[in-house]
Amino acid sequence: MRPAGFGNFLLLASSLLFAGLSAVPQSFSPSLRSGPGAACRLSRAESERRCRAPGQPPGGALCHGRGRCDCGVCICHVSEPGVYFGPLCECHEWMCETYDGRTCAGHGVCDCGKCRCDGGWSGDACQYPKTCDLTKKQSNQMCKNSQDIICSNAGTCHCGRCKCDNSDGNGLVYGKFCECDDRECIDDETEELCGGHGKCYCGNCYCQAGWHGDKCEFQCDITPWESKRRCTSPDGRVCSNRGICVCGECSCHDVDPTGDWGDIHGDTCECDERDCKAVYDRYSDDFCSGHGQCNCGRCDCKVGWHGKKCEHPLSCPLSAEESIKKCQGSSALPCSGRGKCECGECTCYPPGGGRVYGKTCECDNRRCEDLDGVVCGGHGTCSCGRCVCGRGWFGKLCQHPRKCNLTEEQSRSLCESADGVLCSGKGSCHCGKCICSAEEWYISGEFCDCDDRDCDKHDGLICTGNGICSCGNCECWDGWNGNACEIWLGTEYP
Repeated sequence: MRPAGFGNFLLLASSLLFAGLSAVPQSFSPSLRSGPGAACRLSRAESERRCRAPGQPPGGALCHGRGRCDCGVCICHVSEPGVYFGPLCECHEWMCETYDGRTCAGHGVCDCGKCRCDGGWSGDACQYPKTCDLTKKQSNQMCKNSQDIICSNAGTCHCGRCKCDNSDGNGLVYGKFCECDDRECIDDETEELCGGHGKCYCGNCYCQAGWHGDKCEFQCDITPWESKRRCTSPDGRVCSNRGICVCGECSCHDVDPTGDWGDIHGDTCECDERDCKAVYDRYSDDFCSGHGQCNCGRCDCKVGWHGKKCEHPLSCPLSAEESIKKCQGSSALPCSGRGKCECGECTCYPPGGGRVYGKTCECDNRRCEDLDGVVCGGHGTCSCGRCVCGRGWFGKLCQHPRKCNLTEEQSRSLCESADGVLCSGKGSCHCGKCICSAEEWYISGEFCDCDDRDCDKHDGLICTGNGICSCGNCECWDGWNGNACEIWLGTEYP
């Protein structure tokens, strides 16, 4: 006699087998091929018949339209969140209904996209008890939303649970309290949800890339990637997290709606004038304590004053010219453009960490880091902004090995840009990585396809010396902002 759980074990084992078969490699079909790469023993008609659901006529969708048929076996693929499985890709792990955030309301199990309810429960999500021990008053109280409206006036209450009005069967009204009405997303012209260019969630459209509008009815004339690039601030945030991006232009969340030039402004909403006021008052023009000029959220103090908001008087035996000259040293800029000059002494930015140092802040060890923050590729040490490579490595950031385990063909294939040109014709290939021409200092990028001359300059320096140029855009270091990394947003030192 078989153990009681043996039947369940066989059911589980067969399910796992089917799930495994739907994710097998392309060349695999059990017993229907004599070997990898061999021809299929089945005719095309027979192969497709095995991949169709029972009762479907020839020409019907194979593998439920969620995979491809390989010698009578469905290879499932993912086109939306979740995982497809089953011998005909008929099952989806995220297809079961939920109630109050729980699959099958916690009163059933998800079986291939449908809830199998426990005893005493019913409904698409097993949310309705078959017997109710609540009074009508208790039931209605449990069905009230935050405004004390029963089922949001969009459904009826059944034993403390809302049953939403969906007489047409489209399921557009839903939610624990029927608070979501996706009919609000229907475009008047196309009669499609979000115009067919987005997803509707609880009455709000979330548009696909390249579309915008309340119902995703407007299309941008630029690509989504170009739109995001135009809206990305120097610190890598879209509209500086202070606005929304619409077709490459930022609409800033301005806290001062009374004027054309508000407190938050800039092409990427990078400027916040509130940072220039000791006590914020949107109707006041008292910037920088009256002792300086507000420049994109940073106070440029008048001579004799300092502090984040120019609140501290400065006494110094040196004249302003003498102080600046002492801070310049051999550099063209005071403190090499990487610090603040006060009475002939440099305070290097950013404070702490010791990556920028020297009497005139001439050493900047951030230049030894790549975009992921790795120093000298992990193969060397940094000395005053220059990498000293370890044995067996070379390059500006010690990124190139002297010995290569790749064949010449493999190496060349890794160096070819999208147009098939080796290193964009502006460099040489070494072990699968491009070494850009030293004669053209401004050429950079993985395939030497970037021109650092496109990066913004300030005081004659690319990225003002406070960041690195990444394919035409300044990647500013911590504490710096602006298209040319010219704005210091860090802590002010007295």
